[in-house]
Parts: sequence; structure tokens; C-alpha cells
Amino acid sequence: MACSSLDDPRITLAGLLFEVHDGLTTRLGAKRSPTIEVLIRLARSPDRSLRMSDLAAQVTMSASGLSRAIDRLVATGSIERLACDYDRRVVHARLTDQGLAEIEAMLPEHLRVLEESFSVLTPTERDRFEATLRKLRGQVNPEAVQASDPGPVRATAP
Repeated sequence: MACSSLDDPRITLAGLLFEVHDGLTTRLGAKRSPTIEVLIRLARSPDRSLRMSDLAAQVTMSASGLSRAIDRLVATGSIERLACDYDRRVVHARLTDQGLAEIEAMLPEHLRVLEESFSVLTPTERDRFEATLRKLRGQVNPEAVQASDPGPVRATAP
């Protein structure tokens, strides 16, 4: 006899969310590499900069995976590491002009895949879905919300 808790609608919701995530990841394939995820997050942030801890909370990578991605992006000149003037423990990642050009070159194909994926939703459904996802993110991953005042930063020595 099956456990009635297995039919719980919360399990269904979580399963559907995981399936949507997996489907989008598959559709975006190599186009959704850690590089594009990091570059998009930085490009959409004030001053194209995020504290490393905030960036880690917003991307779907382990701390070591993010560190390796950041190292590669710094080496190619796509981003730079910045020290925080008010707290030596804090490091920021900032998108360079070169990094911005790279993400702008990747965006058309990325957006095409996203449009194809979300085309089943009306504009109103998209708005509601976004609001729902933001509400859920606030509950399950509040660290993903960037602090409103990241403070002054300065470039670190290479």
C-alpha cells in the first residue's frame, strides 16, 4: 500500500519545477555555460558588479565551481576582482567592457531559446509566473537577493 503522503501536491509542484529547470538547462545546452550565467548576473547588476557571496547565491554553481569560473573570466579579461574599501573580507566581481561585449554577442541565441521555451505563456501568465518565482525565491533562497548598497569597491592587484 502506497503512502498517502506521496500524493501530496507539494511534491508535485517541486517535481514540476525541477522538470522545468532541467528542460530549460537541456534546451540552452552549452549556451547556458557557467560563463553566460555569471556574465548575465553581472551585466544586470548595478555598476556591473556583485559581491562574490551574492553572485554565488544567485548562480547555480558550487563555491568551487564559481571560483574556477571567476578565475577563467579574470584570466580572459571578461571580469575583474575588486576589493571592498570598507571590509577587506569582501571581494566583488565586476564585468569589464570586454565581458559586456561577450555577453551581448551571446544574447541573441540565448534569448531565442528562452522565447521558444516561454512562448506557451501569455504576457499576463509570464508576469504572474515571474512574480510567483520571485516570491518562492525569497522564501527558499533569500541570499540570492542582492544587498541594496554593495558599498565602494576598488580594483585589486592582479
